[in-house]
Amino acid sequence: MSTQIDADATTLAAPPATKQRSPAYFAWRRFTANKAAVVGGAVLGIIVLMAILAPLFTKTDPTAQAYLTQSLAFPSAEFWFGVDDLGRDFFTRVVYGARVSLSIGFAAASFSLLIGIPVGAIAGYFGGRIDWFIMRVIEIFSVVPSLLAAMLLGALTGGGYVTIVIIAAAFGWFGVCLLVRAQVKSFREKDFVRSAQALGASPWYILRRHVIPNSLSPIIVGFVLAMPGAMMLEASLSFLGIGVAPPTPSWGQMINVGINFMFFYWHMAVFPTAALAITVLATTLFGDGLRDALDPTLKGR
Repeated sequence: MSTQIDADATTLAAPPATKQRSPAYFAWRRFTANKAAVVGGAVLGIIVLMAILAPLFTKTDPTAQAYLTQSLAFPSAEFWFGVDDLGRDFFTRVVYGARVSLSIGFAAASFSLLIGIPVGAIAGYFGGRIDWFIMRVIEIFSVVPSLLAAMLLGALTGGGYVTIVIIAAAFGWFGVCLLVRAQVKSFREKDFVRSAQALGASPWYILRRHVIPNSLSPIIVGFVLAMPGAMMLEASLSFLGIGVAPPTPSWGQMINVGINFMFFYWHMAVFPTAALAITVLATTLFGDGLRDALDPTLKGR
């Protein structure tokens, strides 16, 4: 009887088992605690949805000159962002312009990953002369003004969608490369890498199966943070007339046209400028919040 009482007392005194939380749970908690990142992610999500579902939010084709008799009409209940000088609904143009900016940012960031991940992994893992050479190449790309180089290449090639993606990726890969390089260097002396080396695994196998999968956090952050630069580069080149060719709607191209009417028809320049600024700011806030959530040691740097 006393044995049963002692067992019951022990059971009552024993603390309840603590539920183990996954790293993803704590990353999500850190992200949601960052109000700026949450707002940026929400705004970015709305912009992406509007770009994907553009035909549901607009009433005309972005290139259709359906309102020639109402050219340069100011914003109203019928035309939310007004009408441009060629009789096209400006809200439609701005929404479809998001497709161009976001798709170029996504494509350029993807190509930046394809270049930056293997180069950064090789530099961080092997070190020595290989690392020295790669760092010198990165320094060369870092000191070259990206906009001036993009202007030169755009003028030589005539611009266009593919050209802008290639140019943006050429000047965006080294940011991802540096993130991956730092992460791989920190993993190089870890026990799981030394164990794989002791078992005779090749460097390429270790990088592919162990190191790079454990470096997903900086890779994701590098991908998100590479998008605003590509979008700004596209807008700058389109503003200068060597980007996406008209009549395809582009925010930079619309800003260029709107400046000519700025003092009388303000909506021609204000709305595409605001759309570009909000999209870039939302993407940057979301990327910063993602970086702090996935790697809290970087918070505040």
